[in-house]
Amino acid sequence: MTIGPIDDLGDADLLERRQLVALRARGDVGTTPVGGVRCGRPLVYPIAADDLPPPLRLRAEVSGEQHVGVLFAFDLERLPDGDRYVSARFEVALTEPEAMAVRVDADADTLGVTYEATPATAVATRTIAAAERRPGWLRRLAGRERAPRAWVAGVQTSRFAWVHEDPRGDLLLPRHYGMHAVLALPAGARQVAGTIGVQVEVAARRGRVTSAREHVAFAEPCGLGAPAPAPADAAAVRLCMAADVVGYSRRRNAATERIQADIVALLGRARRAAGIADGAVRPQPQGDGQFTVLPVGIDESAVIPRLLAELDRGLRALNAHADDRMRIRVALHRGLVKEGANGWIGNAPIAVHRILDSPPLRAALHAHPRADFVLGVPDVLYRDVFVHAEERPRCDEFTAMTVELPEKGFVEHAWLYVG
Repeated sequence: MTIGPIDDLGDADLLERRQLVALRARGDVGTTPVGGVRCGRPLVYPIAADDLPPPLRLRAEVSGEQHVGVLFAFDLERLPDGDRYVSARFEVALTEPEAMAVRVDADADTLGVTYEATPATAVATRTIAAAERRPGWLRRLAGRERAPRAWVAGVQTSRFAWVHEDPRGDLLLPRHYGMHAVLALPAGARQVAGTIGVQVEVAARRGRVTSAREHVAFAEPCGLGAPAPAPADAAAVRLCMAADVVGYSRRRNAATERIQADIVALLGRARRAAGIADGAVRPQPQGDGQFTVLPVGIDESAVIPRLLAELDRGLRALNAHADDRMRIRVALHRGLVKEGANGWIGNAPIAVHRILDSPPLRAALHAHPRADFVLGVPDVLYRDVFVHAEERPRCDEFTAMTVELPEKGFVEHAWLYVG
């Protein structure tokens, strides 16, 4: 397979950009930045049993498992002149314990993509067709002259990895990477979810080698066993979420640009941690905030606690060493909604913004200056989800409030949580 110039991951393909942070001597994460990594959204595509190699085909017939191929892509960011990456480990840990990698390809050769992207296997044919959605990703799989070839680990497990090493310094690690794996999933699986771990070693000009790592969550639909999507104009009961950054308008342009990027990344991470794939939602940007209608049929008792936990963790990490902390208001509501020509139709999209902008929610952030976020939910969600919750936030951590906006003709009994 020939290889031409490889471009950095575009925003449309980007899962997340993370700063890599140096590890301390005892192995925990410190505060010193050491390069950065841009992780692409994993490209998941189905593989029919007839297209599998004979051993996997026989296994699929016996077990009833379903199979998908997954393309991963990463960019290591440029280092200061004189510094270089000497090792890079990309590890995937699947959330579903019964899911596993049944094949982990080191490069295009083991996948079966040959000269000029010609497929030599049925799996390679499927991969090439799927990669049309991500131009340039196949080129990342090609071997590169004077670059260390990856060795792989974790076949037949739910945790697998690709490792590139240049311990002697004879070769130069590339900055652009592509990987491929074939996964076996339980019958009826609807998504591939997990975390991507990135760990690097960097050699500085003075000879010192520093290790750094980071983890990114992902969740992508696999297109297997999922029900047919409802028509775009069909009404359905859905969970709505709105978020807004406090004090956005008083900041200068450079700060507001950074905040916009941070809030989009933060909310995206929180949804993925809750098992909501990026492709399953279409968030509406609002400058200093975002409004999102979550998919039909989610388990709110699982999704909401995970979403809020990652939101809390992400804000703590973002604000740990920031001079200008980002604090947000968040509101949730549920109701019958329908997508119209210019937005969502229904009471829930209106009510969630009424709660978000309510005086009690605004006052709570002023009363609790150390809080990173406050949450408002209607009584129906409080009683259906939080009264029965075993994870935080639990019902005894909420305070009752009344959201009353006479000029809007709106009154609703709601609950407040200070994160």
